[in-house]
Amino acid sequence: MKMVVRILISAVCIILLVVSWIIATGSKSTAEKQRALINEATALINNSIYIRAVPLLEEAAGYEATHTRVAENLLKRAYLALADNRGFPRRYTTLLEKQMNRRDAEPYMFLEAANYYLRNLKTSEALSVLRNGIERTGDENILILYESTRYSFNMNRVAYEDVTAIFNNTIQVKSDGKWGIANADGFLIIPCQYDKISTLNKDSAVVRNGNNIYAINIDNNRIAVSHETVVDFGNYAENRIPLLIEGRWRRATGEFELGTKSFDDIGTYSGGYAAAKYNGRWGVIDIFDNWVIPAEFDEVIKDELGRCFAQGTAFVRQGGLVHLFTNGDFSEVVFEDARPFSDEGYAAVKKNGNWGFINTNGEEVIPFIFNDALSFGQHLAAVKIGEYWGYINLFGNIVIEATFQNAKSFSDGSAPVLTNRGWQFITLLEYSIKR
Repeated sequence: MKMVVRILISAVCIILLVVSWIIATGSKSTAEKQRALINEATALINNSIYIRAVPLLEEAAGYEATHTRVAENLLKRAYLALADNRGFPRRYTTLLEKQMNRRDAEPYMFLEAANYYLRNLKTSEALSVLRNGIERTGDENILILYESTRYSFNMNRVAYEDVTAIFNNTIQVKSDGKWGIANADGFLIIPCQYDKISTLNKDSAVVRNGNNIYAINIDNNRIAVSHETVVDFGNYAENRIPLLIEGRWRRATGEFELGTKSFDDIGTYSGGYAAAKYNGRWGVIDIFDNWVIPAEFDEVIKDELGRCFAQGTAFVRQGGLVHLFTNGDFSEVVFEDARPFSDEGYAAVKKNGNWGFINTNGEEVIPFIFNDALSFGQHLAAVKIGEYWGYINLFGNIVIEATFQNAKSFSDGSAPVLTNRGWQFITLLEYSIKR
């Protein structure tokens, strides 16, 4: 019995040794076969015989062995050389996608793919690859290429006589003497048929049609009227709109429910606050009409839509100088003029006759070198250089050349710019991908 057991153990050991040898020699032969295919294909490529090299390299790349990536890179070279032939560009991009989808994908793969798409004027595809590469690898060279590419844009053919700034991804636009509402890239939501229209807030706006002032919804249906005689109105935000009634401004809801206090003037609410004028002096009130900055200044600086407050800051003018109010107190630095902060980025301010940018501490972050400027929105700021407007990024670099007669801030990837045709809209390609 013991003899039988010994024989069985010996037999199992022999079988294991044979299997191990087969695996080892099989693996070796696969790697050797892969290397032979690569060598044969390389000789053909050196003589520009790409069409015969392709099947050899496709076979070599199909092995999961030592030289798989060498085979793939040679195969991509052959595909590119045959790009004028039907089907080969698609083979090339399919192989790129396979490489980029690997867990251990290397930065050069994303850079190669992005540069290929850029050479073929496929900017949207390049941006998608670069964003993926940044997320997967964090490589600095990918980030640099992304930053230099992300400001490519398309221009909408639609043109308007006049526009305001974009607000909540919509914008007031004027055509044939009448106002309506468009989305951020210029396509109409509410037709241009009103003498005046407010900003769109929660899918409703206040309009004037002849002598009638009333509220409409996004489907252009009348939804509310005032029982007071409303003479004028401001912009609608945070469910508050200023109404001019009997010579005094009062805040109201979209259903025309009035607040208790009246003012000489009221701005647009932002962040729960609005500029307000009382007895000839300006300050800032909260949503309940309480003063958070007392009404004792010549002016509270407002943007085009009437907003004054963002990122815990506001600018006030006194005695010809502009002061920054931040963190509940006034900064020691003063300026000649300013644009209010937006919800992100830096504010444009004027000093020594030129415009530059500061952070919320009042510190200079971009030099005072521009003829005019708007505060940042979506990591871009409109700046005037000489007679024309363009855009800079947060580092102060010109990323959209100054070729426009006028320009406004970006929102949701789009911005209105003034051209010879009127106000048109540019949309960054990276946002065009998402729409």
